[in-house]
Amino acid sequence: MQGLRYTERLLLRPLSSSDSAFMATLVNSEGWLTFIGDRHIHTNEDALAYIQTILGDPQRTYWVISAKNDVSAIGIITLIKRDYLPFHDIGFAFLPGYIGLGYAYEATKAVLTTLAQQATYPELLATTLPENARSIQLLQKLGFGFENEISRDNESLLVFKLSLLA
Repeated sequence: MQGLRYTERLLLRPLSSSDSAFMATLVNSEGWLTFIGDRHIHTNEDALAYIQTILGDPQRTYWVISAKNDVSAIGIITLIKRDYLPFHDIGFAFLPGYIGLGYAYEATKAVLTTLAQQATYPELLATTLPENARSIQLLQKLGFGFENEISRDNESLLVFKLSLLA
């Protein structure tokens, strides 16, 4: 899934080097720090280096989400092949002012639909902390079912699974 994608309210595009200011803000937001973790990115230069690492890794794809009526980035959808999971892990993160408005569902659903059409990913996983009730609710709404609980870096993670096979 490369290039631009549109939904009713959103534009999804691949992450680029020009997103450093947005990423610096996002990775330091309360939700990211609480549920994803501190990436020690404090400047736009740090964010640019982080983006370059992502762009240089064929196992990671990030899409930047913006509202159609405003090109400012509001969130991301990620697809990552983690060494401790058998399938790719889909994730999402949004700036605080855009949480609870249905954007994460709309954007993630668009990515899932495109991935299902490509038939490249027969199954997807999603991980979240047990206390991240919003993410759990969203994953269930998207059709993910609870698979198991794992321990990673001294932290419990809930693993959810979705089959993309028709």
